[in-house]
Amino acid sequence: MWKFLRIVLWTAGILAVLIGLLRLTAIRWWQLPADDRYFDASISPTLRGGDWVILWRATAPNFGDLVLCPEPKTNRPVIGRIAAEASDHLKIDGSYLTINNALVRDEGSCDHFREHNPASGLVSDQRCDLEVLGGRTHKRGDAPADESKTLAEFDVPPGQVFLVSDNRAFPWDSREFGPVERATCAETVIFRLVSKDGFFDVANRLTLIR
Repeated sequence: MWKFLRIVLWTAGILAVLIGLLRLTAIRWWQLPADDRYFDASISPTLRGGDWVILWRATAPNFGDLVLCPEPKTNRPVIGRIAAEASDHLKIDGSYLTINNALVRDEGSCDHFREHNPASGLVSDQRCDLEVLGGRTHKRGDAPADESKTLAEFDVPPGQVFLVSDNRAFPWDSREFGPVERATCAETVIFRLVSKDGFFDVANRLTLIR
């Protein structure tokens, strides 16, 4: 019995040291704001306000990564995908992206979901499509097909990136606050530990973020 306990204690100690080293050098865990309706709507259906996530900070984020950055001027935290980099030309037509004249492709659909309109508070039915950006397939929230679309084009300045929300119907991204200094976007969202509802929210725990 003592031999078994000693193995358990040694294993726990080694794991604690490894996690501590990773925490100092490569990762940190963070709880997404749960009281910001614009932030909350913009990150669905990938994440929800109040989720606990792991952020990777050992290497710089790449094109297509879901990143945490401070909003320019206010330092309010925002989460979006790097959809365009320095000198890129980005066109946003409703839910669809065209980067340097190449349309970002879809790979099918996912389960429809409901989201609160952050402006009105009303619940909206949304489509869920699978978008491929930077070699990663992620969920994208779309407005119903009969809703009006917005069209916008941007050229990204040197040293900056353009962030786009996963929820294209209710975005809070560079269309609102402009391109972001790449150097300030140092952390990539890589994993969801649990949702704000805790470990027993099975559908939203231990999730790899693409």
